Parts: sequence; C-alpha cells; structure tokens
Amino acid sequence: MSDFEDVDFSFVQSGDFLVSAYPEQLDCDDNRRELWAYCLRIENNSSQKIRLLRRDFCITDSLGQNHYDLSEGFNGELPDLEPGEYFEFEDTAVIDGRAAVLYGSCVAQNESGETIRIDIPLMQLSVANPRPNKFAIN
Repeated sequence: MSDFEDVDFSFVQSGDFLVSAYPEQLDCDDNRRELWAYCLRIENNSSQKIRLLRRDFCITDSLGQNHYDLSEGFNGELPDLEPGEYFEFEDTAVIDGRAAVLYGSCVAQNESGETIRIDIPLMQLSVANPRPNKFAIN
C-alpha cells in the first residue's frame, strides 16, 4: 500500500462502497503519448465480506479513441474485503493526445453470491491541470 495522505482524491459513493481515485502524469514522449498512473481505493462499508473480481475501465482520449481494460482481478489479485476494510490499487495507462478521461466500474461478489457493480470516479487525465508528483511507481 502507498502513503497518499497528502493527495487530493476524487470520490464517488457507489452503494455501500466509497471509491477514491487519483491520477498522475508520469511522462510524455515525442509522439505526444502520455504515461499516466492512477490509484484507486475501494472501501467496503457494507455489512458483508466482498471479493473484487474484475475491472471494467475505459479511457477515451482527446482523439476520440476508446481503450478498454476489461481485466480479471487487480494485478493478479482477487482481494477479499471484510466490512470496514479497503483495497488500494495502482496501475498505469498510456494515452494518445494531450487529454483523456478514465471511467468505469469494478465488479465484486458478496457473501450471498450477489454480483455488485462499484462505480469509480471519473478521472481527467489532462496536462492542462498538472499536480505535484505523489506517485512512487515501483
């Protein structure tokens, strides 16, 4: 887990789950491709244990191209969250152009076997609004 105490997160309440998100521009190459990092924190405020199964993310860049990340797990993990626990997830994305938006949801399953969609906050990936570098990508 990373230390994000001084980071300005975006939040969305999705049912019994609070999701925080923070994007950070890491690099730009000569072809105007941007490397971004993003962190998500998913808090289980429900009364049941859940398992995070997959992410259904989309990045739409300023050129109108959609890039989908429909991945099972979170960097090889299927995290279980007891009530009151949270999971932090970091990843990177490469975009074309100078701006994009990242949006979507995570899919979880509770102890009762019910499938739950957990929305993530819309993240603006734009060099027009640079933030101080808080990421330490290993």
